[in-house]
Amino acid sequence: MTVRIGANPICWSNDDMLELGDDIPLETCLKEASSVGFVGMEMGHKFPRQAPALKAALAPFGLAFVSGWYSCELLLRDADAELRALRPHLDLLKAMGCNVLVFAETSNAIHGNVARPLSQRPVLPADGWKRFGQRMTEVAAATLAEGVRLVYHHHMGTVVQAEAEIDALMAATGPEVHLLLDTGHAVFAGADPVALARRYRSRISHVHTKDIRAAVMAESRAQDRSFLQAVVAGVFTVPGDGMIDFAAVFRELPGYAGWVVLEAEQDPVKANPLAYTTKGYAHLRRVLAETGLL
Repeated sequence: MTVRIGANPICWSNDDMLELGDDIPLETCLKEASSVGFVGMEMGHKFPRQAPALKAALAPFGLAFVSGWYSCELLLRDADAELRALRPHLDLLKAMGCNVLVFAETSNAIHGNVARPLSQRPVLPADGWKRFGQRMTEVAAATLAEGVRLVYHHHMGTVVQAEAEIDALMAATGPEVHLLLDTGHAVFAGADPVALARRYRSRISHVHTKDIRAAVMAESRAQDRSFLQAVVAGVFTVPGDGMIDFAAVFRELPGYAGWVVLEAEQDPVKANPLAYTTKGYAHLRRVLAETGLL
């Protein structure tokens, strides 16, 4: 598999704050994504959850199905229980030909609560990483045996947010667990996406690309906003419209083969999805070509 550029429908309709983009039909999202040049789409809440219907929705626009987010609860249940809960989602990914599973711990996450400031996000105690990692490795080994690689999504408002927590997760898990590198979440959390790319190159199997507006990030930190308050304020934008050096990130991923997904959860009333994704797609193509990945 070579590098392919996909999009996340969160650029059109937000999955954590449903009123953002609620009026935008799925067909509009898919038509615009295809017209921009994207060749695949990740899952969103407006997508059908049955393979025949999902294929039928994507086919008119020539779009592949990239993967879909799964909210795990490994802090509360063991690997066997998690695999039972995961089964319908995993079967959908397999039926759609996906080779990665976007996976994140959400049992105590606050990213979907507009009233909870990020300072109140959960923190895993030092003695909790071993069991968490063991359970995740078991799940990852099982999904990999079925042809789907677990890629962990570090995310604001969760127990895997800061760079040290990403390091702890990677140290606590086996090689079956890979990393989804999300540039925007890394920078917002104070992490260096370039360093993460360099450190975990052999275990990065999926990339989410969103940019950061530095001034909004500084305001959000100073005012201790919730994740969703920061999103509405415009902390995220598309690649090429913010502070992140994407060329520096991709130079640390020589030989990467997989999806590069554009994400930029914004208020579509303030940031027209077609205009912004067009800008972000052009920047991604240029940077990927310059760094020899496209």
